Amino acid sequence: MAVVEDELSLVFSALADPTRRAILERLARGDATVNQLAEPFAMTQQAVSKHLKVLERARLITRTRTAQSRPCVLDAEHLDQAAGWIVRHRQVWADRHDRLDEHLAALQAGQRRDEGTT
Repeated sequence: MAVVEDELSLVFSALADPTRRAILERLARGDATVNQLAEPFAMTQQAVSKHLKVLERARLITRTRTAQSRPCVLDAEHLDQAAGWIVRHRQVWADRHDRLDEHLAALQAGQRRDEGTT
C-alpha cells in the first residue's frame, strides 16, 4: 500500500471510504462521541476509532475534551480545499472537452465537404 503524505491526498484517501464519508455526514449535523458515531454501523467501537484516526490525520475532524468524553468535531476547512481543487480541475477538464467537441465538429464538417465534392 502506498504511503500518502500530502494534505490533499490524505483528504481524498479519507473520503474514499464510505464509512468515513458517513461519519463526516453525521458530524455535519453536530459533534458526536465515538459511541454515538459507532451506533449505526455493524462494527466495533475500535473499528470506528480507526476510521476516526484516518479522518484526524487528514485533518477533517478534531477531538475536543469535555469532562470525561472526547466528542469529535467536523473541521470543514480541508473539505473546502478539496472541493476547491475539484472545481478548478473541473473547469480545466470542461475546457478540454469543449475544445475536443469543436475539433470533432470541424473534422466532421471537413468530411462532409470532402464527400460532397467527390
